[in-house]
Amino acid sequence: MIEREIISRQIKEYQIKEFIEDFLNGAGYSHTEVKRTPLGEKIIIHTSRPGLVVGRSGKNIKELTEQLKVKFDLDNPQIEIAEVDDPNLNASIVAERIATSLERYGPVRFKSIIHKAVEASMAAGAMGIEVLLSGKVPSARARTWRVSAGYLKKCGEPALENVDISYKIAKLKSGVVGVVVKIMP
Repeated sequence: MIEREIISRQIKEYQIKEFIEDFLNGAGYSHTEVKRTPLGEKIIIHTSRPGLVVGRSGKNIKELTEQLKVKFDLDNPQIEIAEVDDPNLNASIVAERIATSLERYGPVRFKSIIHKAVEASMAAGAMGIEVLLSGKVPSARARTWRVSAGYLKKCGEPALENVDISYKIAKLKSGVVGVVVKIMP
């Protein structure tokens, strides 16, 4: 029966991570670590913009703490914010930037947006990067655009361990566009 407890605990952790990702949409969110301590749950949020996560005089973080207490029955969630060293080497931050700039500027400048993200990641020291953009860009017919640079493992154990993969969605007037970013730092 201990297996069921472990599985339910991991499902709860996954739901907490998904909730935090939705709550911090647009704040340069990278990933979350959930650790169990004797005092309660310790939640470490990795982000590129810690000021947006905390909010004015800690308003956002207090609201997040209250919602975690109510929705997930956490006794004493202790939230820590860690800043990501180089956001251009983090796939989820790069994918979020591409998605938000696509939503802001539309499908007109989508190629320049992708190429700038690829160049910035390579300049930051990535071994390789690949960006896939799928959807109704630039016309009414759906296509997949692929831009890559450098060296990127596609299969095997190194691809699973060393490649950072993230998937985000950009909502445009023509429809939904999927953004997949793979970075090998």
